[in-house]
Amino acid sequence: MSRALVAPSLLACDLARVAEEVRDVEAAGADMLHFDVMDGHFVPNLTFGSRLCAAVHRLTRLPLDVHLMVTDPDTMLEAFAAAGASRVAVHVEAVHHLHRTLAEIRRLGMSPGVALNPLTPVALLEDALPFVDTVLVMSVNPGFGGQRLIPETIPKLARLRTLCERVGWHGTIAVDGGIEAANAADVRAAGAGILVAGTAVFAAADRLRAVAALRGEEVV
Repeated sequence: MSRALVAPSLLACDLARVAEEVRDVEAAGADMLHFDVMDGHFVPNLTFGSRLCAAVHRLTRLPLDVHLMVTDPDTMLEAFAAAGASRVAVHVEAVHHLHRTLAEIRRLGMSPGVALNPLTPVALLEDALPFVDTVLVMSVNPGFGGQRLIPETIPKLARLRTLCERVGWHGTIAVDGGIEAANAADVRAAGAGILVAGTAVFAAADRLRAVAALRGEEVV
């Protein structure tokens, strides 16, 4: 199994010190930065938009991984492309014309992904897999940080990996929600290649060790 990538979620950082926070997790070994974009409609919360993404893009060389938890993601794609986003995931539950949306993400120069809520069946993804680079599995109900991982999402990851192997898809499975050192090994073993973690990284006293622990590595 290849080394898992860690994507700290800026939802959990201190936004009053965002520049310092970004540089700190980059120095701690983060592989990318995750943006949880919420509109107060698809999920019951509001977060940030493309302006923060553009500001962070000027601070770091890390890829910017944008997760659009919004009811109308098509209206935001150009703004995030201009802001420097590397990857964008949209929810299969929110998009009416998924093929068109994924094609537009790629046309704009970003890597397309599709996200699933905890109880959305993995079978809904089968026809979409050839058009995406990443599948993002939510392991909590989206909308708020600091939640505990829903245990049933771990066997769901294994089912998704089986589907991917059957259709010959070679993209990456990402997991977002309640990821911490105590469950990261199970999540990786179930097939996750990207671990999105907010509190587990930004609330840690030693972020270098926190990032390494998510990968199952030790800091010498």
